[in-house]
Amino acid sequence: MSERFSIPEVVAQTTIEVHGAIGAEWLRNLPSLLAECEQRWSLTIGPPFPNLSYNYAARATRQDGTTVVVKAGFPDREFKTEAEALRLYAGRGAVQLLDADVEKGALLLEHITPGTLLSTVQDDDEATSIAAQVMQQLWRPVPANHPFPTITDWAKGMARLRKEFNGGSGPFPASLVDRAERLFEELLSSMREPVLLHGDLHHFNILSASRQPWLAIDPKGVVGEAEYEVGALLRNPSPEIAIRPGLRQVLSRRIDQLAEELGFDRARLRDWSLAQAVLSAWWSYEDHGDGWDVSIAIAENLVPIEC
Repeated sequence: MSERFSIPEVVAQTTIEVHGAIGAEWLRNLPSLLAECEQRWSLTIGPPFPNLSYNYAARATRQDGTTVVVKAGFPDREFKTEAEALRLYAGRGAVQLLDADVEKGALLLEHITPGTLLSTVQDDDEATSIAAQVMQQLWRPVPANHPFPTITDWAKGMARLRKEFNGGSGPFPASLVDRAERLFEELLSSMREPVLLHGDLHHFNILSASRQPWLAIDPKGVVGEAEYEVGALLRNPSPEIAIRPGLRQVLSRRIDQLAEELGFDRARLRDWSLAQAVLSAWWSYEDHGDGWDVSIAIAENLVPIEC
């Protein structure tokens, strides 16, 4: 039965790059896990979706003919906080979590239809406004004794960057790394009341839906002030955004629009997005050794934007 399941090469590659030998072991057991999901949830799993990266996901058909989505990923802390974030969202602004086995790394999700990506919306102002509306649906108070990391935890990646390069900045522009460190220190020390954030809300994680006009998928689940959320949106759709004509103007216009629609300070949005872009570049280097060029391009174009 398990021979029916093909694991996309990119999913296998990224799982091993990030998790090493234990990731490889989890991959070997993945077909058996998917077969177990079929039996447990009384469904038949179809081919995996195209363009997957870190996780396996496929549409599945239940015995009554309705469709759902089975998502499987290495059961690390991030996978578990995704499940918890979806449970707290309870379908408001996000895909509905129907069931889960977080210890094994399996989620049963609502099948979003038609499921068109926000990246297909050609009008950038319209796409930005849609994203802002989804953000506002998702943010909610932080529950007591929550399992989520904080953006302070995430910012510790900058210390790992310095350690990796013996106090230097490696392939990253030294001025950008210096600036990101200063911004994190300033912004973290002056945060307003934190909320539960999606943590990776961008054009490929917002889909058109029938239940609501647009729904988010793949939340990281992180705690911090709401202004932090816009950083991922400014870096996307990637990699196309990096070669878009007039990139600096595009970013400046998005910041203006988000500040107005969300009621945020323009300078704070720029600063969070700049610091986060450098951190994102480091994460790409840390996980894969490459793939950080777009984030650095965004950071470089955010620097001269006046607020």
